[in-house]
Amino acid sequence: MNTAEFVALTLSPLLISVLSAVTCALPGNFLVLRRQALIGDAISHVVLPGIVAAFLVTGVVSAWPMLIGAAGAAVVAVVLIEAVRRLGRIEPGAAMGVVFTAMFAAGVLALEQSDTSSVHLDVEHALYGNLESLIWLDATGWSSLWDPVALAGLPPELGRIAAVCLGVAAFTLIFWRPLKISTFDEGFARTLGIPTATLGIALVVVSAVAAVAAFDAVGSIIVIAMFICPPAAARLMTDRLEMQIAWSVGFAILSAVLGFILAGYGPLWLGGSNAVSAAGMIATVSGLVLALAAVFGPCRTRSGASAQG
Repeated sequence: MNTAEFVALTLSPLLISVLSAVTCALPGNFLVLRRQALIGDAISHVVLPGIVAAFLVTGVVSAWPMLIGAAGAAVVAVVLIEAVRRLGRIEPGAAMGVVFTAMFAAGVLALEQSDTSSVHLDVEHALYGNLESLIWLDATGWSSLWDPVALAGLPPELGRIAAVCLGVAAFTLIFWRPLKISTFDEGFARTLGIPTATLGIALVVVSAVAAVAAFDAVGSIIVIAMFICPPAAARLMTDRLEMQIAWSVGFAILSAVLGFILAGYGPLWLGGSNAVSAAGMIATVSGLVLALAAVFGPCRTRSGASAQG
């Protein structure tokens, strides 16, 4: 593959996969530390009915209605999880499992029953995304990065996920101190006047926005993997939160780049003739990274200890 082909066919989907992975990994760190990793899984499922509802209301697949629908679905899911937990007197994990499977099933049923033939929105798209199709046809080489005409032809998913990634990073920086304190000692945070409940809901909403920004391009498989695997692997590498964030970002980037390359060239190296799903391979690599961290990570023997600020 020459330079022009790389820029046109590979650069854009590769950047989208990297930004999607980082966008999901950042809030995933706090979800893992709060022992709410399953919420990341739940969010990646519950955004589907929100996206479908936005499509049914507007009739088009558009970024802002999808973001609003996904954020609304996430809030509904949080309320339902709490209601099921309190009314049914069951553990939070069971309540989350009931709610997110029910909402995801409702989203799948709505997709199957609605007329989505005119848009790229179906069950397969929801699971695997359309990463391989997000190519930059107007690019002719690295010089296209400075060509306004060529830049106008970039896939809109790239600009969207880049903006959301910056927003998630800004949220993490702005609310770093209250997030850190409430994550490790919620009672102490309340004594300092930190609105822990509101902050928790805000974290869920930000995670939902991150999920739906990645959802259209990479599907729910990568979203689920990146919310959990890089942060969990990073947790096994360090006891300090700042370093955990750095490790998780590094693992997310590694998984995205290596998974994307292996999806395209791995089968050829093994004698196959067809590439495999980039989303599936990226999720697989992130799982392998977690497995390696669990075996060789310096903090793998820790039992329930909290990371230090």
